[in-house]
Amino acid sequence: MPITRRRVFTVLAGAAAAIGAPSIWISNMKTYDGPVSDHFDGTRFFDPDGAPPKSLAEVLRWQFGTDRKRASWPDWVPNAHSDTPPPRVGGDKVRLSYVGHVTWLIQTRDLNILIDPVWSMRASPVSFAGPRRHNDPGIAFDALPKIDVVLVSHGHYDHLDIATLSKLAEKFSPRVITPLGNDVTMRDTDSAIKAEGFDWQDRVELGNGIAVTLVPTRHWSARGLFDRNKALWASFVLETPAGKLYIVCDSGYGEGKHFRRVAEKHGPLRLAILPIGAYEPRWFMKDQHMNPSDAVKALADCGAQEALAHHHGTFQLTDEAIDEPVNALADALKEAKIPPERFAALKPGQVVEI
Repeated sequence: MPITRRRVFTVLAGAAAAIGAPSIWISNMKTYDGPVSDHFDGTRFFDPDGAPPKSLAEVLRWQFGTDRKRASWPDWVPNAHSDTPPPRVGGDKVRLSYVGHVTWLIQTRDLNILIDPVWSMRASPVSFAGPRRHNDPGIAFDALPKIDVVLVSHGHYDHLDIATLSKLAEKFSPRVITPLGNDVTMRDTDSAIKAEGFDWQDRVELGNGIAVTLVPTRHWSARGLFDRNKALWASFVLETPAGKLYIVCDSGYGEGKHFRRVAEKHGPLRLAILPIGAYEPRWFMKDQHMNPSDAVKALADCGAQEALAHHHGTFQLTDEAIDEPVNALADALKEAKIPPERFAALKPGQVVEI
């Protein structure tokens, strides 16, 4: 395929969505301004146990290299399932509905909580380029119950979807809990979004005995050319009556330190939600996205009783086939001698109750 200006634009828009790589999308949004800490130098956030993001040259090497092997995804995959959730779930039960990619609806103690909600057709800074959906959300937007709380893990376009957050603000006006700086991005775009920014290890009461703690994760953030790591990224530990849920929306594995520290500080964990997709080629992705083998190691490290897989099968962000993550997860579980029912990969619209 010839390298045209439009092709480069499309590639960079897609990279911005997939891994926060530099895009030609130049943002004039305000950025976080706060005190220096052990992971903020006064201008940018950093992970002392992480790795720096890839350079523009590496993005172009990945996209245009002669040795690239990018699998072809089906244009559209109709869902076999569709969920119409109840208005509320009371008592000590927790109901988890998989919407797709990294989006979940979690219902417990009469609270409705959305994780990284994306209902848009593209995960991109522009509407005409970048990764597009290959299946419908597992819950139609109009079928959502009243949303009380939204958790947004970081600023990449497949996680922080302003269009969806604006629709949620207009219809439900939920609290939006997010790492530092992403709240600035949201409010600067739409003042109706009730965004609240928090640091790593901050614990936030959500009501009805439910709380969430933001914890470090091996990742990074960007939405444009000049805002790399000017907003923080995090995973979540959600305290529920059925036990603690460890929700990892995006992470590399590294040496497993982040997962073992969560086990030490927040264990025991009832359930881990772990990413298994967007991992090829490994030379480019391994520092920021786990493959299924990494995810199985992360489950062992964090010590959760069970796990659910996500971050696969909706947006083609990287080079593996649409079904490769789920197949590779089955192989990794077999190799680790872990029963497949302990780490399940749902399809959009499927539900788990604990």
